[in-house]
Amino acid sequence: MSGPARAGLFIYAVDAPRLAAFYEAVAGMRQLHQADELWVLQSADIQLLVHAIPAPIAAQITVTTPPQRREDTALKFFFSVADLAQAGALIQRLGGELFAERWSGPGFIIAHAMDPEGNVFQLREPLQAPDA
Repeated sequence: MSGPARAGLFIYAVDAPRLAAFYEAVAGMRQLHQADELWVLQSADIQLLVHAIPAPIAAQITVTTPPQRREDTALKFFFSVADLAQAGALIQRLGGELFAERWSGPGFIIAHAMDPEGNVFQLREPLQAPDA
């Protein structure tokens, strides 16, 4: 993706460096730049902006370990990964969680996951085409 992004996602974070590193690793993104309280990550599919919540507001937010799941939101984003099990191990090492339930979609298996701040997102593993 060259030039300005045509689409992206903005996430507010208590610990923006940690959340940026999480998505960089889990979603296979690369950091384009970081300035003050903003981290800009990008993959071939999407641009992700991680913005630090201002300190006075962040001080009022408690992030627990494990994080408290935030599911009451109108939006849920997804990333494709090569292998859900490998992604789950990485997610756990980085302070998140991959949930056990699986669903089938057209050409992929779906699982929900949670980042270190409790944001729920979806991972999709492509189904392998059967050998002909």
